[in-house]
Amino acid sequence: MEVFIVATFILGYFAITIEHSLKIDKLIPALIMMALCWAGVAFGLDSFNSWFDSHNSKLLDISVLDHEHKLHLLENTLLHHFGKTCEILIFLIGAMTIVEIIDHFNGFQTIKKIIKTKNKASLLWIVCGLGFILSAIIDNLTATIVLITILRKVIPDKNLRMWYAGLIIIAANAGGAWSPIGDVTTTMLWMGDKVSALVLISKLLIPSLVCMIIPTFIATFLPIFKGEIETEEDNQEVSKNSLFMLILGLGMIVFVPIFKTLTHLPPYVGMMLSVGVVSLFAEILSNREFSITDAHDDNHAHGATFKALSRIEMPSILFFLGILMTVAALESLGLIFTFGQEVNATLDQDIFIILLGIGSAIIDNVPLVAASMGMFQDSMDADVWHFIAYAAGTGGSMLIIGSAAGVVAMGMEKISFFWYLKKISLLALVGYFAGIGTFLLLS
Repeated sequence: MEVFIVATFILGYFAITIEHSLKIDKLIPALIMMALCWAGVAFGLDSFNSWFDSHNSKLLDISVLDHEHKLHLLENTLLHHFGKTCEILIFLIGAMTIVEIIDHFNGFQTIKKIIKTKNKASLLWIVCGLGFILSAIIDNLTATIVLITILRKVIPDKNLRMWYAGLIIIAANAGGAWSPIGDVTTTMLWMGDKVSALVLISKLLIPSLVCMIIPTFIATFLPIFKGEIETEEDNQEVSKNSLFMLILGLGMIVFVPIFKTLTHLPPYVGMMLSVGVVSLFAEILSNREFSITDAHDDNHAHGATFKALSRIEMPSILFFLGILMTVAALESLGLIFTFGQEVNATLDQDIFIILLGIGSAIIDNVPLVAASMGMFQDSMDADVWHFIAYAAGTGGSMLIIGSAAGVVAMGMEKISFFWYLKKISLLALVGYFAGIGTFLLLS
């Protein structure tokens, strides 16, 4: 049955990587893969001799247990993994909701007002700097969407905009790597008690900054970024509510790690508090801006919070559910733990993590990090966890399909796989290894 489970994982993952060829959204094979893997675990339960206790991080010998005890162990393990996975998903839903509420009030228009320059190189530094900072606050996926949306209003030339989008991907992934809320993988490590927020920032801020600066600096010498651009005039006013909601929303997201540090509660609790506060102000401001004479008819269907919730990327949430629970099935059988022990015995740890980062450009970094969390048994804030966070977070920039930021840019600007490979991948590779060198020197 183990062969069936591993084969299901491989085939399911292959289907995810070629989703554009199959014309099937990646969430579909992810969910099917998850269900089949856990079904395989259930059907083959009596034949398994070992079981990985995720709560205590140790391998158990269950060959002496009867069927009832094994079934009880399966139920507890499934509940444990589902609970941990839902912590991450609820956290992401909360963050997405706040961002959508900010956008509902046109809060990001304030950021667009900052961009005044017509010099291509200066604009590149501005958008990459914004991408690096914003991705650490609102995650790399959302930061990419915001900046490309702004670029569409600033740069009419599609080819030039593709170049900017390519560098934004690098900057956003680098910015997300050093923040506990900047990337799904760093959020996983943070919520899994592998890293703490302050130590993660202190160890990865400089390597991530180098990873962003080096490619951006090299790109300023390319012919495409020479000269000036024709910026379109924007007469849209930024209301006081737009600026207020931008500051409130970003401030409440930044408040989440502070709340966790003070209360020691899981991050999703703080995120739900932040969503509640932002939603409260959103509803108050909405009632002031719009007529509420017919409010009893629509039952708040046109409120800011309702609209924000309706625009959340639920396919991405379900995809993460499928991936994380599939890896949990492999982990429960001890397969990942055993593989990790063999890797540690035959390959230098640093080399393995570097290869993991390169692999994240081909395979989604979420399952790679989920798998690595079961491979290594190091203590919290050990260097291995920070190295994994950097490698998985920035390595995906080398291919456009290697990160969520790349995939969304690919869809928004219709960037082809081979155009990115030819124009941007080498820059991302240089930045990746520059950051690795910086991290190893500082460590």
